[in-house]
Amino acid sequence: MNEDVPARVWRIAEPLVESEGMEIVDIEFRREHAGLVLRLFVDRTDGRGVTLDDLSHVSRQLSDLLDVHDVVPGSYTLEVSSPGINRRLRRPEHFRRYIGQKVQVRTSEALEGRRSFVGVLEDVELERIRVRDTVGEHWIRFEQIARANLIAEPRSQLR
Repeated sequence: MNEDVPARVWRIAEPLVESEGMEIVDIEFRREHAGLVLRLFVDRTDGRGVTLDDLSHVSRQLSDLLDVHDVVPGSYTLEVSSPGINRRLRRPEHFRRYIGQKVQVRTSEALEGRRSFVGVLEDVELERIRVRDTVGEHWIRFEQIARANLIAEPRSQLR
């Protein structure tokens, strides 16, 4: 499977999604039981959350755009979805938006003898984040992050 597809789709889709007042949170391209699936997770930049009408509108426009640019080889299913409450965090600006909230970070290599960190996102710098858990504070560089997600829970439980 071509690893470059999500990056190419992101580059082509981002201007369209942003023109609709939304942002791309994540893109997946993988083989599932029914064949290849290209899944975009989008959210409103104003924090209101996306509606089914928003998703349907972006999906139609994006389908046409991807067909014109022939970005995805062969046949595939396009899905445009909300990122959900445990949304993925990918870019520094995603992390900055959720400082003070609980996150789960999996690293690509062991740090301090482990690869999973669940705690409060304390800080975001140019090249790294700081997560505080019951053990202490941990600085994790962006290139070490394999996957990071927001963990939705009432704010009163965070501190």
